[in-house]
Amino acid sequence: MLTAGIDIGSRTIELVVLDGYNIVESLQTDSGFDPMAQAKTLLDVVAYDRIMATGYGRHLFELSLDIPAVTEIKAYAVGAKRLLPEVKSILDIGGQDSKAIAMNGDGRVIRFEMNDRCAAGTGKFLEIMAQTLGYSLDNLGIEALKATGNININSLCTVFAESEVTSLLAKGTPRHEIALGLHNSVARRAAGMMKRVSDEDPIMFAGGVARNPCINQLLEINLNRKIIVPENPQVVGALGAALLAAEFNN
Repeated sequence: MLTAGIDIGSRTIELVVLDGYNIVESLQTDSGFDPMAQAKTLLDVVAYDRIMATGYGRHLFELSLDIPAVTEIKAYAVGAKRLLPEVKSILDIGGQDSKAIAMNGDGRVIRFEMNDRCAAGTGKFLEIMAQTLGYSLDNLGIEALKATGNININSLCTVFAESEVTSLLAKGTPRHEIALGLHNSVARRAAGMMKRVSDEDPIMFAGGVARNPCINQLLEINLNRKIIVPENPQVVGALGAALLAAEFNN
């Protein structure tokens, strides 16, 4: 039986198809201004017997296509356990939200915390800051690692932080030094959330921001713990949804 999981995020959409326990398809596209249309484009090119949705836009699928949905928390826990059986803690930083999850040895969620009220400390925040600094999002973390200073960005509110960055640029502060200050702010916020939720190792770091090498390094410093990033950190939720689809209505 082929089971599919689709994770409709605010910035990207991931689709995973499993044949039993093995991944046979893994696709990704931008959410764009019409996530439903983008998601249907992915679904049109794959075959599956069952499907389950998760993510920011899961309710769109549940209501319009009568596709069962599961919370991101549960999907991430199941997906992370599949990729790293010994995982006890998950940190996910996506486009518009971030979450810290604690699990027991059986992979059951026992505690979590989620920031979904604003873009502070998320991928969207870093995207806007990259544009303000004149970097691509992919290069922002690489450039930040070149810095040696200790600039403090006082606000994680996107509007106020952008104003701070503009002011620092006007004073002649090197862009990569500002970039490091921004990364420090994001890492401290994420580490604080993780500390409140779980002190168990190992920690899996998932979501698009997990691709940022500077955030990875700063999280390990702030937490004094080892961070494990899967090969594709953005498919953890979709993988979990595909695994859960196999159990649905059984």
